[in-house]
Amino acid sequence: MSKTAGNARRKFWFDPRFAIGLVLVVVAVGGVYLIVSAADRTTAVFTARSALAVGDRVEASDLVPTQVRLGGTGDLYVTPDRLPDGGLIVTRTIAAGELVPASAVGRATGTEVTSVVVELTSALAANIGPGSVVDVWSARKTDQSTFGPPTVLVDRAAVVRLVEPTGLVAGGGIRSVEILVPKGSVAAVLESIANRDAVAVVPVNEPLEK
Repeated sequence: MSKTAGNARRKFWFDPRFAIGLVLVVVAVGGVYLIVSAADRTTAVFTARSALAVGDRVEASDLVPTQVRLGGTGDLYVTPDRLPDGGLIVTRTIAAGELVPASAVGRATGTEVTSVVVELTSALAANIGPGSVVDVWSARKTDQSTFGPPTVLVDRAAVVRLVEPTGLVAGGGIRSVEILVPKGSVAAVLESIANRDAVAVVPVNEPLEK
């Protein structure tokens, strides 16, 4: 065997450490690519074209599809493939341009809530307004001037609007509210109204300061 042939064979010597390093570089590059690809993935969700009030019926024309990065929170919002043919009913106020939360709307077909105006016998909290979620409390009237212990008549009712007083009681401030209540609770609410029970609403949520 000549010296030249021996040198040629030594040139093809392979170092395992080089192979391991090459594999690690490939894996690192692939991992970075997957992370960047996941971060760039967007989902089409609806935003409100204009402000939506409690009780509004909305359809696709009232909403704007918007591509956003939601990660694993996509199920929390209304997407085009989750919009029913009959539209949706707003159950809490949605600001213009806000992503439409799935928890803020319900199906328009077979709506399970209806609006009722209740007259209050106590002052209305300053932080209650359209879109507020309130518990409705009622104390049953037992005779002309006495009432039983208060109990929750409806929990987590949505306020549609505050009813401005008119006529002789106009100077007394807001004393009635229109609320959305489950249809199963309507009879109890109407009975309380007819009985002239003492009714009050207590806020469940309080909006963040702007």
